[in-house]
Amino acid sequence: MKAYVFPGQGAQFVGMGKELFDKSAKAKELFLKANTLLKFKITDLMFEGTDEDLKQTNVTQPAIFLHSVILSMTMGDDFRPDMVAGHSLGEFSALVANKTLTFDDGLKLVAKRAQAMQKACEMQPSTMAAILGLDDKDVELICASIKDEVVVPANYNSPGQLVISGSEKGIALACEKLLASGAKRALPLKVGGAFHSPLMEPARIELAEAIANTKFSRGVCPIYQNVTGQSVTDPEIIKNNLIAQLTAPVRWTHIMHNMIASGAKEVIEVGPGTVLQGLFKKVDKNIIVSSATF
Repeated sequence: MKAYVFPGQGAQFVGMGKELFDKSAKAKELFLKANTLLKFKITDLMFEGTDEDLKQTNVTQPAIFLHSVILSMTMGDDFRPDMVAGHSLGEFSALVANKTLTFDDGLKLVAKRAQAMQKACEMQPSTMAAILGLDDKDVELICASIKDEVVVPANYNSPGQLVISGSEKGIALACEKLLASGAKRALPLKVGGAFHSPLMEPARIELAEAIANTKFSRGVCPIYQNVTGQSVTDPEIIKNNLIAQLTAPVRWTHIMHNMIASGAKEVIEVGPGTVLQGLFKKVDKNIIVSSATF
């Protein structure tokens, strides 16, 4: 069985999507349509912008979404997923790829999500950090022990790799405590704010309204969602999980285990980067991994 997975924020690079645009008429049509829908030339920023341009949340999120989704749409009969999943933002890409969402609706929701998250980030100084070499339970306990600041587990990426999210003071304090408790590393991340934490509540409320007003269909295959790590096909459950995703942790470790338990033998990463392939290999060395091509 084939699992197709879609990357999230951080996978962007200057020049992303340019080859697709140049070699595929269908891709070119979709990229130009995206420029119209977004009301700015995202193609200019993706193909010829700077790293700084691509780090802006309102550019990063639609850029990664477009690269991933347009690639899946140009694969033709080669794209035959038995199951899909996406890491954080990538969940929206996966939902378009498996036909739960249309291209237009998916892009509009991603643009709304990026704007809402940007606003939430500006409301309070906040950040994230990657914790390596500690048990998930140990990280959870230390986060819970910090009472006066917001600090929560945000991304369960693989065994021994958990990203925490919260206020700047809270993250600094947690990193200190986690290193003292035996973490191999505590790496602050260059992000705009505390994604997948309670500090994203204003964004969650804003996005919830947009999701409620968008049509979700039954996809061609199940999606394994971030909030539960479980396989879902019901459009209403998918909607609710997608809304909860902004303030809840990404349970990627659970997704990987559940996809493999459900029979996934091959994992194809669709979009920029190879991070998700590496995470699957950490969980199962025998899994076949590759990057999608058109």
